Amino acid sequence: MSKRLVALLLTALPLAAYAHTGHGDHGFIDGFTHPFLGLDHLLAMLMVGVWSVLHSNNARQVWLAPATFVVLLATGVILGQHGIVVQQLEPLVAASVLVLGVMLTSPFRVGLSAALTIIGGFALFHGMAHGGELEKGSTIMAGIVLGSAILHGIGMTAAHFVLKHRLTLTLRVGQLVALIGGGLVLSTVL
Repeated sequence: MSKRLVALLLTALPLAAYAHTGHGDHGFIDGFTHPFLGLDHLLAMLMVGVWSVLHSNNARQVWLAPATFVVLLATGVILGQHGIVVQQLEPLVAASVLVLGVMLTSPFRVGLSAALTIIGGFALFHGMAHGGELEKGSTIMAGIVLGSAILHGIGMTAAHFVLKHRLTLTLRVGQLVALIGGGLVLSTVL
């Protein structure tokens, strides 16, 4: 990868902060488009889909990580709407990108239960980040959940057709995502 591309990506990282400006409750379409427009959400959703295909032992297991993410994302939104959030949500959401990239590149396979716990925890944080910005009973939540599920599907498709038998490319994708995730974490704490 060229040094110019890495430099360009790192200079664009502060734009990810705009993903969590108080978007209020503007309806389903705003919720649906949000996961596609926020770099942290886009990469996290895609990586969950990619990881699920590359690290599942059978066809039934492939759906566990995306389903876990979607359920706990919705749970986090509801918790956030009721004022139940953890401190430092933005660095935790950014850390999800870093950790998911590392999970993709690691030569050590995380057990399924541990992986689902990690993925589910990050989903909860993503949901809380949104729930605190939304009105209770908002249709924007349905949009966020659907947009996230579609991105999981895109990641799953990419993994199945492009990455499944290309170990070097998979490692590079994971490394790039981890690098971007590290930059996102730094941009939220500095």
